[in-house]
Amino acid sequence: MDTKKLIEDSEHYLMNTYKRFPVVLRKGRGLKVWGTDGKEYLDFVGGIAVNCLGHCHPKVVVAIQKQAQRLLHVSNLYHIEPQIRLAKLLVEHSFADKVFFCNSGAEANEAAIKLARKYAKDNIGPDRYEIITAIGSFHGRTLGALTATGQEKFHKGFEPLCPGFRYVAFDDLDAIRNAVNKKTCAIMLEPIQGEMGVRMPGEDYLKGVREICDKEGILLILDEVQTGMGRTGKLFAYEHYGIQPDIMSLAKGLGGGVAIGAMLATRAVAAAFQPGSHAATFGGNPLACAAAVATIETLLEDGFILDNCKRMGRYLMHEIEDIKKEFLSLVVDVRGKGLLIGMELTRDCSSIVMDMLKKGVLINCTSGNVLRFTPPLIVTEKDIEHLTIALGEVFHELHAG
Repeated sequence: MDTKKLIEDSEHYLMNTYKRFPVVLRKGRGLKVWGTDGKEYLDFVGGIAVNCLGHCHPKVVVAIQKQAQRLLHVSNLYHIEPQIRLAKLLVEHSFADKVFFCNSGAEANEAAIKLARKYAKDNIGPDRYEIITAIGSFHGRTLGALTATGQEKFHKGFEPLCPGFRYVAFDDLDAIRNAVNKKTCAIMLEPIQGEMGVRMPGEDYLKGVREICDKEGILLILDEVQTGMGRTGKLFAYEHYGIQPDIMSLAKGLGGGVAIGAMLATRAVAAAFQPGSHAATFGGNPLACAAAVATIETLLEDGFILDNCKRMGRYLMHEIEDIKKEFLSLVVDVRGKGLLIGMELTRDCSSIVMDMLKKGVLINCTSGNVLRFTPPLIVTEKDIEHLTIALGEVFHELHAG
């Protein structure tokens, strides 16, 4: 295929909403992807924490093939077998009693916002509609989720934003206590702020937030779009902190590469939604749900994958900590949990991502100066060594320059 022509067509026909790299990816297996020019890359982006089982995992592929031959789409006017199986799996392995399916993380967060407001108006008071979110958060690009996002750079040009959101410092319990008022219906947080550069909370932060919610009679919403589906070494990140939310949003890794989102809630909270309260035409369609069932069953049945995430997460942290020691003038911090790891630099890291691309390794830059590593959970020590050797070479070249 003519890669140059494909890129020209991409730039001509697609809206300019992404800063795309000069690569057209055509095929993937495991941690490897190949461009139309035949070049091989080692993928430490994983579709931004989407391909939790790697590219084209056999069980997911077979599930999609079988479902595609059986039924692609009907409507939520009818019961859908793969959707029922997926909901049962999620409920049996989480805090939740009920599930609503949609197509993305932003949609899952929109559903969470609506459910929290509806529950509060039905059960707490008609003026309860405000949601407290954290500065530095990222909850999606639709208008409600965008407003919930505590970063002004995403708001610019889209005003007026939706009313009913208050922003407080992340990992600051006093800030939350001071923000709660008679209009508050919920607190909405990411267990780890992924898009802000893998910002980690203190060990007691989420427990403290849960206690505030219980004391004030308000809901706790956890956005686990990026941290869920084994990314941190447990199926859901809240499990690390000894608490349970009232509402949780999922997407990214849920479908193993197929677009699907979900909003989970306790029975009491979910009861606020009745027929007509919320809907999604493609939400929980048979094909996406079949892929998600295969993904979750693989994560749960093969204990190796979650264990591997923990072990390889520790190994990757150790290896890039060694790079930090060698380049103290360049590396500020290394942080993360499981295979969601950030490496904060003293400089913009976009050129480093491009240099790694030239060496055949895909990594991601977020928040301007943080390298983010979100490889598939099946990553091996050999893969990590490949990454860190290439990264060390790029840092040496920068240092020499």
